[in-house]
Amino acid sequence: MTRTARIRSRHHHGSHRGLLHTAPMNSPEADVDAIIVPTARTPQALEHAIALAAELKCTVVALCSKDSSADAVAELAVGADAELLAIDTGRLTEGLLPRFQTCDLLAATEFSRHTDTSHKRNLGLEIARLTGWEKIVFLDDDIEIPDPSDLRRASALTGRFAGVGLNIHGYPDNSVVCHAYREAGGEQTMFIGGGALVVDTSTPPSFFPNIYNEDWFFLLNGDQLRPTTVTGIARQKPYDPFAREERAQTEELGDLLAEGLLWLLDEGRSLHEADAAYWRQALARRQNFIIDTMTLVRRMDGSVESRDRMLSSLQVAHRRSLHIEPELCEAYVRAWREDRWTWRQHLTEAQQNHRSGDVLKVMAELGLELHSRYLPR
Repeated sequence: MTRTARIRSRHHHGSHRGLLHTAPMNSPEADVDAIIVPTARTPQALEHAIALAAELKCTVVALCSKDSSADAVAELAVGADAELLAIDTGRLTEGLLPRFQTCDLLAATEFSRHTDTSHKRNLGLEIARLTGWEKIVFLDDDIEIPDPSDLRRASALTGRFAGVGLNIHGYPDNSVVCHAYREAGGEQTMFIGGGALVVDTSTPPSFFPNIYNEDWFFLLNGDQLRPTTVTGIARQKPYDPFAREERAQTEELGDLLAEGLLWLLDEGRSLHEADAAYWRQALARRQNFIIDTMTLVRRMDGSVESRDRMLSSLQVAHRRSLHIEPELCEAYVRAWREDRWTWRQHLTEAQQNHRSGDVLKVMAELGLELHSRYLPR
């Protein structure tokens, strides 16, 4: 059977995988200290992570909000032979994490993002540093790891790489706009992300800004992508990216920024070139890309209902893009660089003030003991 050639857009890079280092063959294995899961689904969504932690003899950290709770996850973990730390993040006091300029910049604007995934991942990073967990896995609650040894092999690579992602199989992991582009015939691959990412907390710290594609920002330093590779397999459970057109709206600014920064790196350029003039060009590319994708969707075979749902999401993304100013993009990248310094200072001070290394003591010192459940192995 002849494979139909995929469409390439001159306004979009369908792959950034050329930026990744090649993982060595026959990688050794190393222990994993903790699996950190930001979760808002029902407690049953943690079953795989708990079983994975039991297999790897490590701690699973469930950072719970919305439909999840520390008590319910703890009940699920009883008898699983896994060490569990579950925290109700929606009840935490302010000031536990630093105030970020990137959040202040978008506050009270249409671009403010009301999700807690970045907050949870940053909290997981801080807890890991204070308890002495070095090799940690960020795992989303809708992703499964078929072979636990893949995480051990990824852990062994963190001495050489700032981030080791797993290849996402199952349902593709992309933004709404890129999902539509792929389904309409566009050439679109997947980069690595925080849904299945192994890092070493002893390396120079980075943080997750509260914006879509926060994991890409985590992997960047001020000028380039930190050494990053991919190995092993993770499976993303299916979901409907076009179920709510608001999803495309809330993703648009983060998708523009992250894609725009990686576009520079794809071309061998510096992130310091991302000034207002550059973002004006990037916005024009982005808007043309969305328009081209809408044209491709209209030509698709299949149900009218399916095409209409894609088009609704794309139209919402395009309208949101028209509201983005190049000066905002330049200011956001500048604020992100400042926040990286703020985060480093915060972790340095936290480690100076909390030296116990014991999970229960760290929870007490951070004021988390009333909102957490700890089940030692």
